[in-house]
Amino acid sequence: MTDFTDVQIERYSRHILLADVGVEGQERICRGKALVVGAGGLGAPVLLYLAAAGVGTLGIVDGDTVDVSNLQRQVIHATPDVGKAKVQSALEKIHRINPDVKVVVRRELFTAANAFDLIRDYDIVVDGTDNFPAKFLINDACVLAGKPFSHGGILRFDGQTFTHLPGTACYRCAFHAPPPPNAVPTCAQAGVLGAVAGMLGAIQATEVLKFFTGAGDLLTDRLLSFDAKAMRFRTVALRRNPKCPVCGENPVITELTDAEQAACALKQR
Repeated sequence: MTDFTDVQIERYSRHILLADVGVEGQERICRGKALVVGAGGLGAPVLLYLAAAGVGTLGIVDGDTVDVSNLQRQVIHATPDVGKAKVQSALEKIHRINPDVKVVVRRELFTAANAFDLIRDYDIVVDGTDNFPAKFLINDACVLAGKPFSHGGILRFDGQTFTHLPGTACYRCAFHAPPPPNAVPTCAQAGVLGAVAGMLGAIQATEVLKFFTGAGDLLTDRLLSFDAKAMRFRTVALRRNPKCPVCGENPVITELTDAEQAACALKQR
């Protein structure tokens, strides 16, 4: 049991007042460990809200530096951070929001070689990446390791998300395999409304807090998508596919591999 200080009780009072959270739920949040892969458009709001909520340990994986083009949507970074490692910039903001949170940063890409090591110590993983190969790699690593994760994706005015728990539908159950390179535009090619990243990231952060507290129903076996231009939301039922190559009855994916990645970057370096 966590012995909250008076300051912590005041800080988390709006959670503690919730019948579905209370002191016990806040204790679970404070013991929770979440890994956020990508400190960009989705990872930024996820990290801000999870830090404010008091998640005990936040891991951040990102190998990039802050670019001025990021500032339109990656709200954890500011103009003076341009050129700084995103993990360092994010760590500094998290500590300003909530010094009680332990932050573990890894300035590197999420790859087949390090995936299992990166996710090992966490209760749940948040996909804040911006390309299909990374999303499928996160899916495969989490499914093979038995780790829950939150999927998220944005483009233009649209967003989609679902939550995976062991035994529920995974990303490959719905989409099977990454599209060919350049078949689908990145946000650098097609654009993205900055606030859409905040909308989707806030939903992912909510799912993580529901996972820790047990409040409500998670987005398992359901894909939530929205069109912010029309401000329409819809939920599509997902089913675990018995022929899924990673979580099906006869899986053919038993180890991780890297695929070509098209980064969402305006500048080619």
